Amino acid sequence: MTEHSSRLRIYQESVEQALDHWLPSASIEPTILHEAMRYSVLGDGKRIRPILLYATGEAFGVDLKALDGPACAVEMIHAYSLIHDDLPAMDDDDLRRGRPTCHKAYDDATAILAGDALQALAFHILAEDENIKVNDTQRISMINTLAKASGSRGMAGGQAIDLASVGKSLDISALETMHSHKTGALILASAELGALCVDEVETEQFDRISNYARCIGLAFQIKDDILDIESDTETLGKPQGSDVANNKPTYPNLLGLQGAKDAADKLYNEAIESLDNFGQSADMLRFIADYIVNRNK
Repeated sequence: MTEHSSRLRIYQESVEQALDHWLPSASIEPTILHEAMRYSVLGDGKRIRPILLYATGEAFGVDLKALDGPACAVEMIHAYSLIHDDLPAMDDDDLRRGRPTCHKAYDDATAILAGDALQALAFHILAEDENIKVNDTQRISMINTLAKASGSRGMAGGQAIDLASVGKSLDISALETMHSHKTGALILASAELGALCVDEVETEQFDRISNYARCIGLAFQIKDDILDIESDTETLGKPQGSDVANNKPTYPNLLGLQGAKDAADKLYNEAIESLDNFGQSADMLRFIADYIVNRNK
């Protein structure tokens, strides 16, 4: 195992332990709701957003323990969005991370409530976690960053655009707008939260991290579109070809398969250039960018 792969495993183990700590026990009432929350969050996920947050925080010299709470917060927001996106009224998916979606394992009402509760818990963590070593102003900035990324100007807005775009022809600008909200906003927030775990961060460094995250957020979605064509259901852990089946606009549809791959590579190169001033402290961020454009699921 390489040094970077080993560090990646440390990040994943750290967030798994922290998630188990913050999620209510399934033995506590309401037990079914808490069980559904744990089922959805503790499944076999890639943990891209917490990993990005850890790597960014460490690039700024933040201790891993101080990053656990924010890492949990972004993963819970992500999990809540997946629960709701999978519902019959949204994307109507039966499979997520290789097993039944929350509404299939439980029921629609429980899935809605589990998503609602995870969203609330994410902000509770940012407000209450004593291991976050920043002043009150910085903590409010962290809460505001995650709130903006989650709402109508971020992830929820992106899903609304996505639902309204099914069966319609979008140009590349409109497609990028949709995905910069639906997928990119939370990836951007993950990196920015890692940087905000420092009481004072230089504006230039913060802007460079933000640009890096915008690039890899869009590259992540382009790669998802490519994998929907090239991969298989067993590898993906969700139905292969679902974007085509649902008549959704994708990057390969607009750019062609090779054009989509070229676009992802261009974004990768820009992301790497954004880290020029960070030196070796940002090596894990470089590794994450490489992983995003070369992953197989």
